[in-house]
Amino acid sequence: MTVMNTKKLIVFLLFAFVPMIAVGLVMHFGGASAAEAAADATNGVTLTAIKNIVLSAGAMLIPLLAVVFTQLIFKEPVFKGLGISFKFNRWWWIGWLLIPLIAMATLGVTLLMPGAKWTPDGEAVQQALQLLPQGAGVWGVIGISLLSGLFAGITVNALFAFGEEIAWRGFLMKEFKGKKFLCAALWIGVIWGFWHAPLILNGLNYPQHPVAGVFMMVAECLLLTMLLMYFRKKSGSVIVAAIMHGTINAVAGVTSMVVTPINDLLYGAAGLAGMIVLLAVNICLFLYDRYISKEKIFSALL
Repeated sequence: MTVMNTKKLIVFLLFAFVPMIAVGLVMHFGGASAAEAAADATNGVTLTAIKNIVLSAGAMLIPLLAVVFTQLIFKEPVFKGLGISFKFNRWWWIGWLLIPLIAMATLGVTLLMPGAKWTPDGEAVQQALQLLPQGAGVWGVIGISLLSGLFAGITVNALFAFGEEIAWRGFLMKEFKGKKFLCAALWIGVIWGFWHAPLILNGLNYPQHPVAGVFMMVAECLLLTMLLMYFRKKSGSVIVAAIMHGTINAVAGVTSMVVTPINDLLYGAAGLAGMIVLLAVNICLFLYDRYISKEKIFSALL
């Protein structure tokens, strides 16, 4: 069994978390929190929203830099053994196309949640309809949103998501080599979840409940980690995890377009509805892995 280099892991965590805390402080004291961005957008001011987007997107590159600095300090090849492979197989497109299905399932579960209302004539839908052919309707808006999300997920979003995935599903999976899949997924999910804390406390994903949102994000990341790690293993490439991560970010807003009122703890991809769907998907993957697949990833060592 491979012995974990604890010192190396601590150095990586310092490089990953300290700059993230700095980003959170800049957002808080620089007027770029998600709550302030939403308030300014209501008044027709977009500068705060732009600052929020730039800081949030830029933060996704912090784990990549943490990997580079850590590998250089320990005099190891920067990207060797981190799963960067462009050898295409069926798990690439399965993972990519699975995400819109998860988004639609999340919409369905959200509508079963207490207080959720189907709102096909909401402001977001009406704005989108102005850009589409007459008669497109709400399902046309949803369809275009998912298709554009697929495109964004495999292009620009994947590039930013790679900044995270090379760390969580690349570096950390390598460092946890020799551990059981589920044990590694637990540790990686918790690390990934709490890494988001400075952004969550500034209103990202859970503007109504920023403190509770930190723990919701940890739970969300635990479920997502099992999904992304599984596809990382089956595909043999961390690029697939980046594509899936990028696509998740691109289609996550579909529910909020057609469901009111907003309830960040219950509705949507980051709420309880999304977690229920992810749990169901992970259970399906577990059953597939145990009874159909030959690799038995869930019960194997990394």
